[in-house]
Amino acid sequence: MKIADRIEATMTAAIAQGQGGMAPPKLAAALNYAVTPGGARIRPTILMSVAMACGDDRPALTNAAATALELVHCASLVHDDLPCFDDADLRRGKPALHRAFSEPLAVLAGDSLIIMGFHVLARAAGDAPARAITLLDILGTRTGMPFGICAGQGWESESQIDLSAYHQAKTGALFIAATQMGAVAAGQEPEPWAELGARIGEAFQVADDLRDALCDDATLGKPAGQDDLHGRPNAVAVYGVQGAVKRFDDILGGAISSIPACPGEAALAQMVRAYADKLVPAGARDRRTVPGE
Repeated sequence: MKIADRIEATMTAAIAQGQGGMAPPKLAAALNYAVTPGGARIRPTILMSVAMACGDDRPALTNAAATALELVHCASLVHDDLPCFDDADLRRGKPALHRAFSEPLAVLAGDSLIIMGFHVLARAAGDAPARAITLLDILGTRTGMPFGICAGQGWESESQIDLSAYHQAKTGALFIAATQMGAVAAGQEPEPWAELGARIGEAFQVADDLRDALCDDATLGKPAGQDDLHGRPNAVAVYGVQGAVKRFDDILGGAISSIPACPGEAALAQMVRAYADKLVPAGARDRRTVPGE
């Protein structure tokens, strides 16, 4: 089965389980709304690619790990869009969840998805409980404080921002989780895989800054220009368009060089480069300024 099919099948099963029993209908509908359409599913794809490069000897556990990670990511998007954070009207080309359902249901849907992610992992422990416990630990570390996406969001409430800590927690955390969880699901140690995840996360942040500066709302499926609007630190403001593209290329080269030795090393490097090519906006390498300058 293809990676995309494995991810969607396991995601669908997890959401269906959350909608079962005596579930309140509106919140049950909000769960599915939050995870569809799925976008690139880049984090679970990286996780599965790492697992496959390492042998993928427990595919059910890999599927659960990928789904748990994506559920937490989708929850973070729901919470990011709330009026108390980005106050965004659009997400993935449709009204943000709090606009479509309500703010209380958006908070509850995000909370439910986070908890669902940990449930999915716990239920998949099977005959590899030690791996499952490590997966739960990594997911918790990269979701909460002080190294997770909660910490990343928290930095935006500080008067002085530690830029490195901010970027690594807000964007890098779930990419580090992706590479480490993929390795652990296949029976490998997580530590050697942290650098790859951190570098991919850093490259993704630079690409995201480029998309925010150069693309319009329709292309992004969400409001553009948010970094400038909210005064957030970003690579385009610091380096300019061409400087940001060069920094992206440098980070990507370092990411590929950091892939630990494993049976599928070459295929994994090819996957990372292929995904990276999709991240930088079309035409960015020929642009000198952002729209309006």
